[in-house]
Amino acid sequence: MEKIAFFDTKPYDKLWFDKLNTDYNIKYLDYKLTPDSAAAARGCKAVVAFVNDTISSETIDELCALGVKLVALRCAGYNNVDLKYAKDKISVVRVPVYSPYAVAEHTMALLLTLNRKIHKAFIRTRDFNFSLNGLTGFDLHGKTAGIIGTGQIGRIFIEICKGFGMNVIAYDPYPIENSNIEYVPLDKLFAESDIISLHCPLTKDTRYIINERSLAQMKDGVVILNTSRGQLIDSDALLQSLKDGKVRGAGLDVYEEETALFFEDYSSTIVQDDVLARLVSLPNVIMTSHQAFLTEEALQKIAEVTLFNLQQFYNGEALKNEVAYKK
Repeated sequence: MEKIAFFDTKPYDKLWFDKLNTDYNIKYLDYKLTPDSAAAARGCKAVVAFVNDTISSETIDELCALGVKLVALRCAGYNNVDLKYAKDKISVVRVPVYSPYAVAEHTMALLLTLNRKIHKAFIRTRDFNFSLNGLTGFDLHGKTAGIIGTGQIGRIFIEICKGFGMNVIAYDPYPIENSNIEYVPLDKLFAESDIISLHCPLTKDTRYIINERSLAQMKDGVVILNTSRGQLIDSDALLQSLKDGKVRGAGLDVYEEETALFFEDYSSTIVQDDVLARLVSLPNVIMTSHQAFLTEEALQKIAEVTLFNLQQFYNGEALKNEVAYKK
């Protein structure tokens, strides 16, 4: 059986891979793939990596020196891969879709929890404090949601918002023709939205799409949601807007400097990231640790597609889900 090095393993990863795998000897590793840890792939032609692994030019060189020919990402995003450097050296495949419903539903969960102060009410009632002071929210019905990115997740979130009776406007550089989506310029979306939700990939054009300038264009009291990629938001600018009261609240499942922190337990550690520490401490911020994808259906799909990608590679077939460098 071919041996596969599987990096950054968590118990929920093993559940479905062990259930579905019949062809490979998977070597589960609990640490991330980096230039220093790549040596663990010795004897493997393929490695399985995740969203916060560092697949830089240095890592690629280390893998190639060991004879690794494939990096199989068990995620949709690939901004952690130096695709330009990987070209003609090593193949990269991904799971383009696992459960867009999982991410869209988590986004609405963040909004509802943030708006109606469910997290605070939960803590209060466990202490038999049944006061309603400080728990006032607002009706979602009739509010305007601005959706940035209308891929599968964005479109599902649009339908969820419409189910709440919200008005929805959207921005995407590649609008879907003949859809019922009301597309508007980005500046108009910033100016008119009560809630702004990010569902776009991280590219050179979208990095820090939420920044000091765009925040200044927004309504006072806007709510910002991000379940896509951390670097879509300039965290310093967001923090200042939260402190100033410009932003009413933020629901974040990702953070721009999450790589060294998310998916791990640092509850007994003094975290040195002051911006993250301040965001987590604010009463009008809810942060989850990149868990929007985490449903049973999504985990099953991730395992199925990753194993399919490996099968195509070992069978010498064209790689359906290969990610190629584009200038």
